[in-house]
Amino acid sequence: MVLTPSTMLPLGTALPAFTLAQVWGPQGAVGQGDQGEPWSSAALEPKPVLVLFLCAHCPFVKHIEAELSRLEADFGSQVQFVAISSNSTLTHPQDGPEGLREQAQRNGWRFPYLFDASQAVARAFQAACTPDLYVFDGAHKLVYRGQLDASRPGNDQPLNGRDLRAAIEALLAGAPISPEQIPSIGCNIKWHPEDA
Repeated sequence: MVLTPSTMLPLGTALPAFTLAQVWGPQGAVGQGDQGEPWSSAALEPKPVLVLFLCAHCPFVKHIEAELSRLEADFGSQVQFVAISSNSTLTHPQDGPEGLREQAQRNGWRFPYLFDASQAVARAFQAACTPDLYVFDGAHKLVYRGQLDASRPGNDQPLNGRDLRAAIEALLAGAPISPEQIPSIGCNIKWHPEDA
């Protein structure tokens, strides 16, 4: 396991446009096997968006799954949640669509879970790790990127989403969000082997 920090995409960056295969959504599983239905960022409404780069196997993602469920319960009516998995299934087949569906179902997630088979969307976001979290405002400009909170697998910090919650609450209240943001840290995104 390689500990990798997020690259901290510049604040103010516009939400990259993308279309990916959706494997899970509000009604549950979408598609079967490695197939999903196309889902486009053009479907997003002009309200805040939380983009989550996740995967099924990473211990850092597993550690925060319960808090992501709480965040969706608390903010899902005001913030659009979108999860993306970009890990190579050549090296990590458990992070393919079936593994993502099982993860989403186990956690009761209702947000779209997308599969970035080409990894082009991860590169557009400059995503580096799982989890990597991005909050965009109603104009879809980046206002927060960084850690969920100080909790990590094996440390004694509370899993409460403090940093991300503070950013979302400020955004919804029309208050400024501090630009002093701490990078997320987790497993590196599993890029496709160069010779694949």
